[in-house]
Amino acid sequence: MQNRIMDKQYLQAGSFKVMQIDATRVAGPQEIVLEYLLANKFGVRVCPHAGGVGLCEAVRHFAMSDYLAVSGQWDDRVIEYVDNQHEYFVHPTEIVNGRYKAPTAPGSGVDMKLEAAERCLYKG
Repeated sequence: MQNRIMDKQYLQAGSFKVMQIDATRVAGPQEIVLEYLLANKFGVRVCPHAGGVGLCEAVRHFAMSDYLAVSGQWDDRVIEYVDNQHEYFVHPTEIVNGRYKAPTAPGSGVDMKLEAAERCLYKG
């Protein structure tokens, strides 16, 4: 979803049963929290989009927050997962028994290892 306004309109119209948020397309963490709250109000579960480099790392904090502070559920919750390029991150995503393992460090979770970031720098 692009933003909380569109989310609300789609939710009010009963357009979907699962809302797929995109952590990189909205206005930051505050808007992601609002998306989870809106989805909970309308009884819709959230499946965060995590199909790109660093997205698995970026969304796991929000998914855990949904369980701890919003829905209190995990049995019907899912997170998209792509099993590649986690080696670039200081705290890579871990999957245990088919579930995301809770992050162990504060922050967004997308801190790149220095050597990985240096390879991506423009040398112009």
